[in-house]
Amino acid sequence: MKKVLIPTKLESVAGEILKAHGGYEVIQDDKTDILEQARKHPDAYALIVRSEKIAPKVIDAFPGLKVIVRAGTGYDTIDVKYARKKGMDVMNTPGANSNAVAEEVIALMLADARHVIPGDQTTRAGQWEKKKFMGREITGKTVGIVGLGNIGQLVAKRLSGFETKLLGYDPVISGERAASMHVELVDLPDLFARSDYVTLHIPENDKTRGIVNASLLSKMKTGATLINCARSGVVNEADLRAVKPEKRLRILNDVYPEDKEGPKSIADVADIMLPHLGASTYEANAKAAQRAAEELIEFDDKGIASFIVNREIPEGLSETFCDLAYTITRLCHHLLGADVKLKTLETSFYGSLEPFKDWLLVPIVRALSEKFDSSMDFRSAPQFLKEMGVEVINRATDPGKGFENSITIDLTGSLDSDRLRKCSLRGTVAEGILMISRINEFDRLYFEPKGRAVFFLYDDRPGVLGQIGVALAAANTNIEDVRNPHNERVNQSLAIMKVNQPVSEAVMTKISASIKALAAFYYDFGG
Repeated sequence: MKKVLIPTKLESVAGEILKAHGGYEVIQDDKTDILEQARKHPDAYALIVRSEKIAPKVIDAFPGLKVIVRAGTGYDTIDVKYARKKGMDVMNTPGANSNAVAEEVIALMLADARHVIPGDQTTRAGQWEKKKFMGREITGKTVGIVGLGNIGQLVAKRLSGFETKLLGYDPVISGERAASMHVELVDLPDLFARSDYVTLHIPENDKTRGIVNASLLSKMKTGATLINCARSGVVNEADLRAVKPEKRLRILNDVYPEDKEGPKSIADVADIMLPHLGASTYEANAKAAQRAAEELIEFDDKGIASFIVNREIPEGLSETFCDLAYTITRLCHHLLGADVKLKTLETSFYGSLEPFKDWLLVPIVRALSEKFDSSMDFRSAPQFLKEMGVEVINRATDPGKGFENSITIDLTGSLDSDRLRKCSLRGTVAEGILMISRINEFDRLYFEPKGRAVFFLYDDRPGVLGQIGVALAAANTNIEDVRNPHNERVNQSLAIMKVNQPVSEAVMTKISASIKALAAFYYDFGG
């Protein structure tokens, strides 16, 4: 059982999920110093933290530590490079706090435009300053969104009700995707020059540090507003201080070099300051806690590594497609048979998945062997297969086939020196739901691999589905969904039935014999 420490104030849902899994011992203690906890629990496998500073001395104090999960988006409080040197993976939960930050941006815009804070203060003091606090409306204004990731996209969505003109800057997102959000993609100088409001939603790194400088600030409209709920370092504070008086800019700020008490250098230029409240909602805290636990389980059980931030993981690889790769490979391996020695793995990654073929190999290998250590670098996956004696072939894909964002897995194995067996599956994701679209020659299944299911392959003839249904009913088993494709070329049918409870081997054997099945098995996808 793996020990997980949660040395922070975090919603209890994280511990509840991990305990329910059965593979984790959870210790949540936000009172004891983290170094003292390290002395008590040197065998800790994982840490789940919020804003705690995880410096080298903390990392060194946990000799058995393998994973650090930041329940939130930013991870600059963790020395990710040192963790990598120590063989530790650092994960975050992007998106868990996104809505909270997006709503904070709208709150700041409205509070500033209508003088909510000073208006409250002076009215409480008995004053009546209606003329002084003449406000502005957001409706009809132009808002520039720098960074169209999770938060930037939600800001655009939340602003839709204000009938604003939306400009966006993001070097990754396509024009088509931006257009679908009613955002016009422009370059940074154009965005700053045309916007009444500029809101920042980019990470702080070597490329973005100080990117909002005198050159961009001097292009802003007189009286325009800059909102920073991203990271303090993306704004050159000295340039801001120099340009603000001339342009009469409004500065709304929620981020600082350090999250702690004490004077803030931006205080003389900020019109509204908040103590980094972007992610501070009950909903965001619960969601981050839930995602932290789920990601740790998915990483350990399925090798899904898409949220690791201190490996060379490409942005844009969705966890859902990692789950798809794992699920269809696991089913394909089951269909191939436990008595078959695996010889060849052939993969096809269609659409936007092709650039991520190396990373998607990790959950694929995890599905083929529980011995594969999912904490290893993705470069270890091909070597692991080679050591298994499995040849890996990644086939070039034909965009003309129309299998956009699909994965095909073909497995070939040997029964003996003369006989080979092959199994092929293709899957995709539709509206966030995993779908198996083909099993061998049976196409257009669109079967969701979730819950319990029975599979029967048989020579096509009338009445077989009825026989299966009667037999399952006799075993007090309800059928919840049915797929029954036909292969006219060989006159065979495949019956896939979702059922409400496990089906015993004895029942499966009885049904198989009664319908003269060519193959029959029960499978639990989980979920």
